[in-house]
Amino acid sequence: MRNPVGAVMVVGGGIAGIQASMDLAGNGFFVYLVEKSPAIGGLMAGLDKTFPTNDCSI
Repeated sequence: MRNPVGAVMVVGGGIAGIQASMDLAGNGFFVYLVEKSPAIGGLMAGLDKTFPTNDCSI
């Protein structure tokens, strides 16, 4: 298998965008992760406020 050459842009810094970026980078691509808000993580970033005791069924 050839080594990938090039760059990829992933739009959206939620959990799926982060995972896709990590997978692509692991396969040798240079990754640009673009997110419209100031922080990445999407809805997962707020789960500690929704479930402060980590008592959830997710």
